[in-house]
Amino acid sequence: MAEGEDRFAGFDAHVTDEAALADIVGIPPPRVRNKVIDHLDGICRDFIAASPFCVVATANPDGFLDLSPKGDPAGFAHVIDEKRLALPDRPGNRRVDSFHNLLADPRIGLMFMIPGKGEVLRVRGEARIVADLSLREQMAVGGKVPALAAVVYVDAAFFHCPKAIIRSHLWEPEAWGDASAVVDINRAMIVHTHSDITPEENYAEAEKLGLTALY
Repeated sequence: MAEGEDRFAGFDAHVTDEAALADIVGIPPPRVRNKVIDHLDGICRDFIAASPFCVVATANPDGFLDLSPKGDPAGFAHVIDEKRLALPDRPGNRRVDSFHNLLADPRIGLMFMIPGKGEVLRVRGEARIVADLSLREQMAVGGKVPALAAVVYVDAAFFHCPKAIIRSHLWEPEAWGDASAVVDINRAMIVHTHSDITPEENYAEAEKLGLTALY
């Protein structure tokens, strides 16, 4: 696409203001508007304690958003108190995009999920990267202590309705397609980086570098 060309050409009736948006989707009822709290109460804590997975949103220096999946045994996100929680960083490919982003912009968003449950818990606030040993030791898994953690100060927390999970049949194996038809991520790594190696060589390189993954 040429510089200056409209990236969204071909689409009419753009929604460009709050009034136009409200005309289409309507106004949420008061309880929906007011469901956001500024801390982690007992209900939120119980949900986090049962969650083995969350998606982390951060912004890079150019202002674009990055989303990163985080997962471990249920309760891996350590709730420190009603305003703070910690996320461990496990070994991976050393990109640590979220950490690089947080160095420039501390704002963060989290979405906690529980397999089989439709609702998700959304949390947003500010984060700092910490290396405090006493905190990291509390998040050890299999005797392995994370090298770093992100401590999140909670500004907002609220539950999201289950409609998206229901519509996607996310937790219903009988509705899943054939995942084997999707390209292997190791193969994608080779293609996207224009590497002249085999998948086996890619795995071997990761092992040589001491990485849990090279993609």
